[in-house]
Amino acid sequence: MIFDLSKTDSIANIFLAELRDGKIQQDAMRFRRNLERLGEFFAWEISKTLSYTDTQTQTPLGIAATKKLEQQPVLATILRAGLPMQQGMLNVFDQAASAFITAYRKPHSQGPLEIQIDYISAPDLTGKVIIMADPMLATGLSMVLCCKELIAQYKIKELHIVTAIASEEGIKHVRANFPAAKLWVGAIDVEMTTKSYIVPGLGDAGDLAYGTKL
Repeated sequence: MIFDLSKTDSIANIFLAELRDGKIQQDAMRFRRNLERLGEFFAWEISKTLSYTDTQTQTPLGIAATKKLEQQPVLATILRAGLPMQQGMLNVFDQAASAFITAYRKPHSQGPLEIQIDYISAPDLTGKVIIMADPMLATGLSMVLCCKELIAQYKIKELHIVTAIASEEGIKHVRANFPAAKLWVGAIDVEMTTKSYIVPGLGDAGDLAYGTKL
């Protein structure tokens, strides 16, 4: 399943347009907030697919029939660019646990792009619904490698992958490796540069959110 936000008119598309806007991007706080708001939006949409049980809530005047999640999801992200979207989802799933992974592109003057994973901090993910967020899904290599690391260590129940902007190549790579995963995408762009940046994309989400790295 692929949920493409751009296919339906909503205020969330305004947040996405601002993320792409070179002038608005100069305000790092607004850039982070727009990623956070997209995270909130996606969390709301994902919540519609989860399982609930009937319960009762005592009010000052009686008892109301209500619902509760059968299980809280675990919110995972790839540091550092994924933090604002992960925070947005945490604003909605405010009782959820979190998992963090560090992954980066190893510089090579020649040869294929290589991804290095240095660190994973996660609770026990066995039997859990995992929501993995990263603003950009370019080649899909980082996302696939990070998800494979989690799946190798834990028998997860269900995988959701959330991204603001994806390339067609990245979508194909993720679906080839995780055909049962649910993909939640703000927009899908066709092109990539020779350095694997999405076009038109929005640039480097981590640098725009937190400053240019060395």
